[in-house]
Amino acid sequence: MFAPAVDDYAQRLSHYAHLELLELRGASGKNLSPAVARRTEGQSILEKVKPRDWLIALDESGQMLSSVELSRFIEQAQNQSRELLFAIGGDEGLGREVIDAARLVLSLSRLTLPHRLARLVLVEQLYRAFTLLHGEPYHK
Repeated sequence: MFAPAVDDYAQRLSHYAHLELLELRGASGKNLSPAVARRTEGQSILEKVKPRDWLIALDESGQMLSSVELSRFIEQAQNQSRELLFAIGGDEGLGREVIDAARLVLSLSRLTLPHRLARLVLVEQLYRAFTLLHGEPYHK
């Protein structure tokens, strides 16, 4: 349902930056406790983080940024030659180890969003941020 819109924004983003959407296999469907599922998923996420990456954990308790503030954060990362790795948790959310390892804990909304909707909102906001950085008229 959201995939075509995510693909559209991912294509638009390709004009500004390399974007890789990676969906890790969830641990929550394996009859694990929520804590074990979060820990297992967290380990899979942290294995993807490279030394020069800035991990951004999406969590409803995180910091809320405006679109302009997000664009400035991205610009700061670019100026420091950092790759950004955004992590959206599974059904049980992100584990403490991912939150603790994150450069930024970001909230897209105080509402709880399904991760597929959060992905769409995130890629749209990333596209918006890059158009802001390039002085293009998308952001109103």
